[in-house]
Amino acid sequence: MAPVDDARLWPGRPHPFGATTRHDGGRVVTNFAVFSEAAESVEVCLFDDGGNERRHTLPEHTGWVFHGEVPGVAPGQRYGFRVHGPWAPAEGHRCNPTKLLLDPYARAVEGTVRWDDAVFGHGGANLEADPDAPPDDRDSAPFVPRSVVVDPAFDWRGDRRPDTAWSDTFVYEAHVKGLTRTHPDVPEHDRGTYRGLTHPSVVEHLQSMGVTAVELLPVHQFIHRRRLVDQGLRNYWGYDSIGFFAPHNEYAASGQRGEQVREFKEMVRSLHAAGIEVILDVVYNHTAEGGRGGPSLAFRGLDNASYYRLDPADLHRNIDYTGTGNSMNMRHPNVLQLIMDSLRYWVEDLHIDGFRFDLAATLARELHDVDELSSFFNLIQQDPVISRVKLIAEPWDLGEGGYQVGNFPPLWTEWNGRYRDEVRDHWRGRGGSLGEFARRLSGSSDLYATSARRPSASINFVTCHDGFTLADLVSYEHKHNEANGEDNRDGSDDNRSWNGGVEGPTDDPAVRALRFRQRQNFLATLLLSQGVPMLLAGDELGRTQRGNNNAYCQDSDVSWIDWSAVDWDLVAFTQWLARFRADHPNLRRHRWLQGEPVVDGGLPDVAWFDPSGHPMTPEEWERDDGVAFATFLNGEAIAGTGPHGEVRHDDTFYVCWSVAEGDVAFTLPSAEWGAGWVQVLSTHEPAPPAPVTVDSPRWSAGDQVTVTPRSLVVLQRLPAVST
Repeated sequence: MAPVDDARLWPGRPHPFGATTRHDGGRVVTNFAVFSEAAESVEVCLFDDGGNERRHTLPEHTGWVFHGEVPGVAPGQRYGFRVHGPWAPAEGHRCNPTKLLLDPYARAVEGTVRWDDAVFGHGGANLEADPDAPPDDRDSAPFVPRSVVVDPAFDWRGDRRPDTAWSDTFVYEAHVKGLTRTHPDVPEHDRGTYRGLTHPSVVEHLQSMGVTAVELLPVHQFIHRRRLVDQGLRNYWGYDSIGFFAPHNEYAASGQRGEQVREFKEMVRSLHAAGIEVILDVVYNHTAEGGRGGPSLAFRGLDNASYYRLDPADLHRNIDYTGTGNSMNMRHPNVLQLIMDSLRYWVEDLHIDGFRFDLAATLARELHDVDELSSFFNLIQQDPVISRVKLIAEPWDLGEGGYQVGNFPPLWTEWNGRYRDEVRDHWRGRGGSLGEFARRLSGSSDLYATSARRPSASINFVTCHDGFTLADLVSYEHKHNEANGEDNRDGSDDNRSWNGGVEGPTDDPAVRALRFRQRQNFLATLLLSQGVPMLLAGDELGRTQRGNNNAYCQDSDVSWIDWSAVDWDLVAFTQWLARFRADHPNLRRHRWLQGEPVVDGGLPDVAWFDPSGHPMTPEEWERDDGVAFATFLNGEAIAGTGPHGEVRHDDTFYVCWSVAEGDVAFTLPSAEWGAGWVQVLSTHEPAPPAPVTVDSPRWSAGDQVTVTPRSLVVLQRLPAVST
């Protein structure tokens, strides 16, 4: 369609980016502003309800920003951009005005990609054979989604962020759709949506487990890749973002244009009212456009050379540190601005409490090496908005030197991959250093203390969305990803799992009992460790993915939580552990354990004993065949004060850990450590633990406590008897 009379357009403003509305007398006017260093001109394309398109050339160009105001354009308007500029792949430029492009700053997106060769700037040509293939002249508009002008008004009703201290935080990693897709209490039309996540039954479940923050898998607008769609699969996890400001439209219950923004805000408001923070898993390291053979949906067609890292030796090619085909160009100021503007928008306008950054090492790459003082981290450090929310790094990527656990700056917490690996290895009885396991239990000071961080820098997890669920971790030794259509080649082979002697489901009562105990061991370890615990949604329910350890494309009952098959004993055990942790500051310390007295003449804050009741020696820590030790956690020696400056005291615990195949007799240490002890937890006994009563098992100094195979026992010190 030919452009309309562009004389109707007003000059508008170069900022803010995206589409913003204002009132001019009795008229609504929308300003459009978009960055492109490559473009010669940019058209804003407006679509009516019948799909008819009206094109306007943006009249002004300020500092690589094309902008103009269109009178009469109001919230709800669908739009996109067409960019006129060079098609010069050898120079990194891929402008093609026949391709309708999303606004990088769009607050909402309608529709998704309908795969056709027309969505590719080169028409689907084989770019390996012909990297300089000519541009395709077919119109992509019938096959691509539209940006939507959004009304930002919303009644937050006095919403206040919970602002939970890191040391009090318990993270629950969840998928918006998977959490409620089969929940019987959630109305059918709300299941798998933002609205479903705030149903009273769901919120009550989260509160019953002491969850203080839900960490949602990606909710930025994403697409389903062509290969998956052709195989009848979907991009379930959502790690293919195409809109960094837009809540994903498929998670809206109403299905109406732009309503996903309102429903997302309602979700945040409801969770905040329940005392639960909302953390987003965000993917700024790459986009859904893939490598050079991918579609032109937004960034590639706007300014390929600015938005993406290109190989300086061959500008046809993208540099890829993520395994997805491209990496965002963190060296370009407008790319950094895009990410920072996006983060601030989610915090200020949508009231988000924090972010988990996918493959965060990629964001730190200035030239090649990962640099913790990169521009991105400098911007975060000085930003008055983003520096005050929770920041979590997935501290690795797929590039050389990309494993950066422990190397992020002081503001950051990290997914502690070494915690996951060591805890898995320990409970499967791999053998090796007990010292490594003890370091993870005590907060991983070897990783974080030297950079002025606290134990809360460690996000402790045993399972997450990527890998086996907890039930599968104790039921499978090998991945079973055949349903993904890649001949079981995808997914990690390094699962560090143990099936108890049988691969997959079994009716053997001994194996089933062992697996239940192992799940209790993992959950207890997670909630007894210093640092911040993170639980994968459904692990407390007994959720299985039937051995699939890479369910990224399984938008099905493989990935959805099955609320009809809940292990209520495991739920009760998890609830007990969460309450126990919340009740005891001894288990969630602000400062590092030192192994020294906090007050003169007192006992150390932590001590480690062998099963004979003697302090562990360096040789015992490093023995390859070590299977048992005990931890003394002194509740009378908690460094630091409470929120009102109060001295913090708590109960003292003695935890006996054993991965032995047989019983282990633990001799309790001498009376100076505790004259009397009572059992509060044994993972070998039915769940949940019984309340402590006069009939609970009790021991005195020097007594022996029998710990059964592959289990742990928590003892609580009894008050001293006055004489």
